[in-house]
Parts: sequence; structure tokens; C-alpha cells
Amino acid sequence: MATAKKEATIEELRQQLAGAKHLFFTNYTGLTVAEITRLRTQLRKDGNSYAVVKNSLFARAADADLKAAVEEFLAGPTGVVFAPNDPVSPAKALKQFSDDVKPVTIKAAYVDGKIYDLKAVAVLASLPPKAELQAKLLGLFVSPLRGLAGVLAANSSGFVRVLSAREKQLAETAS
Repeated sequence: MATAKKEATIEELRQQLAGAKHLFFTNYTGLTVAEITRLRTQLRKDGNSYAVVKNSLFARAADADLKAAVEEFLAGPTGVVFAPNDPVSPAKALKQFSDDVKPVTIKAAYVDGKIYDLKAVAVLASLPPKAELQAKLLGLFVSPLRGLAGVLAANSSGFVRVLSAREKQLAETAS
């Protein structure tokens, strides 16, 4: 590979790394070009991207901390999922692709500055999406307030019913 082309590839990887908070390292051995394209399509649905990388160029593009953390996984054929937002969606996409099409070996994941193994990625894949978790948390916060509002409304409506019944009783007594 010519030096200019290598530098362009390194710069492109740097841009992808700058936009990605989470990385998933896979071994793409045994996948055809059509299957990799299908995986890329699946990952793009949630704003993620997948690239087959040359290990030495990826190491040069990564900053010192990232390089030190992932250096042991940069061996053999390596494909990287660049996930800018949610780490759950690429984990789910990789699991679904492995179940439906062909098994993809996940070497490791780099999520929020920490390295996770295959078991942790499987746990990530089993989690609901971030938006759903946020909605559930919001529901937990709102639930006691909704219950309090219901109790307060029930007490005041009960008081109004008691006054109305007493008014009817007094009206019947007067007539």
C-alpha cells in the first residue's frame, strides 16, 4: 500500500474513532462479501458502521489509551463496529446476524472506555434499547406522583359526594 494511501486510511480511521463512543472488534473469517454487506446494512439502521481494518493502521490511528486497551485484540482478521450512540444496538445487531445468517466471532467491545469480553457483549445484546430503559426509569419516577394525585383527587371527590349526600338528606328532612 502506498504511503499516501496509508495516511488517507489512517486519517479516515481517526475520523471514525472520533465519532464513535463504542467499538466492537470482530473476526470476519468465513464471511463472504455479501454477508459483510448484509451486516453493514443491519448496523446502519441504528447509525453504526462496520469496517474491515488493517491492524497496524488501526493501531496508528488510535490514541495511546485506546491502543493500549485494544492492542491484544488487533490480531488476525479484524472488523470493527463504530457505534456513535448506543452500545446496545450494535450488540443486538451482531447477535441477530450471528443467529440468522452466520456466526460472527466477537473478540471484544470497547464501551465507555472499558474493555468487555464476549459474555458482557451478550448481556448488552439482551438489554432493551436505551430509549426504552429511559422510558421505564421515567415511569418509575412518575408513578408515585401519579398515585399521590389519584389519592388526593379521590379524597376531594369523596368529600364532595359526602357534602352532596348531606345536602340531599337536609333537603328531604326539610320537605
